[in-house]
Amino acid sequence: MTARRPVSHLLYLHGFRSSPQSFKARRLAAWLAAHRPAVHWHCPQLPPSPRGALRDVLAQVEAWPRETTGIVGSSLGGFYAMTVAERLGPACRAVLLNPAVNPARDLAGTIGTLQAWHSDERFEFRAEDVDALRDLTPGALTHPERYFAIIAKGDEVLDWREMTARVEPARVKLLEAGDHALSDFDDHLPNILDFLGLAHDDVRMQI
Repeated sequence: MTARRPVSHLLYLHGFRSSPQSFKARRLAAWLAAHRPAVHWHCPQLPPSPRGALRDVLAQVEAWPRETTGIVGSSLGGFYAMTVAERLGPACRAVLLNPAVNPARDLAGTIGTLQAWHSDERFEFRAEDVDALRDLTPGALTHPERYFAIIAKGDEVLDWREMTARVEPARVKLLEAGDHALSDFDDHLPNILDFLGLAHDDVRMQI
């Protein structure tokens, strides 16, 4: 990929039932605060409504500079990251962490009242939300060089073959084992930061 300027604005999109308190979001936020404090970081609590989530995210990044905007999305957040990146145009970079590639199918069985992972909050996931995910699904990824996916064969939630087929020919780091949460996230942080132009001499966080 042609060298680009480091991202100046970074958006993190969490997964289904998750929050800004997710392990990966907190790790990345902590590293940026310690090593790249000038980067504008935004990690919103996404509403359960896919249309509402997309509306809120697009409103937040509307004024961001496209050439130096980056997105990191995990699981359902990876699906949103693809959708947002396609709408923002070819200058926007996106990192996809075990991205959901067919969430309408995968979440159809979860309709009802659910509880968030990181709190006691309960929310409603509705049939129309499944329809919205189907409607919002982007086509083939354009300018695949601006995507970087980390996919674990050991993902216990999503099929690594489907994920890989969906994002190719984008750059893919395919892990022989791993898990859906990417519990070894720190090991992959150097690759993520390098892709976003934020690499540091010592990218391993001491937390």
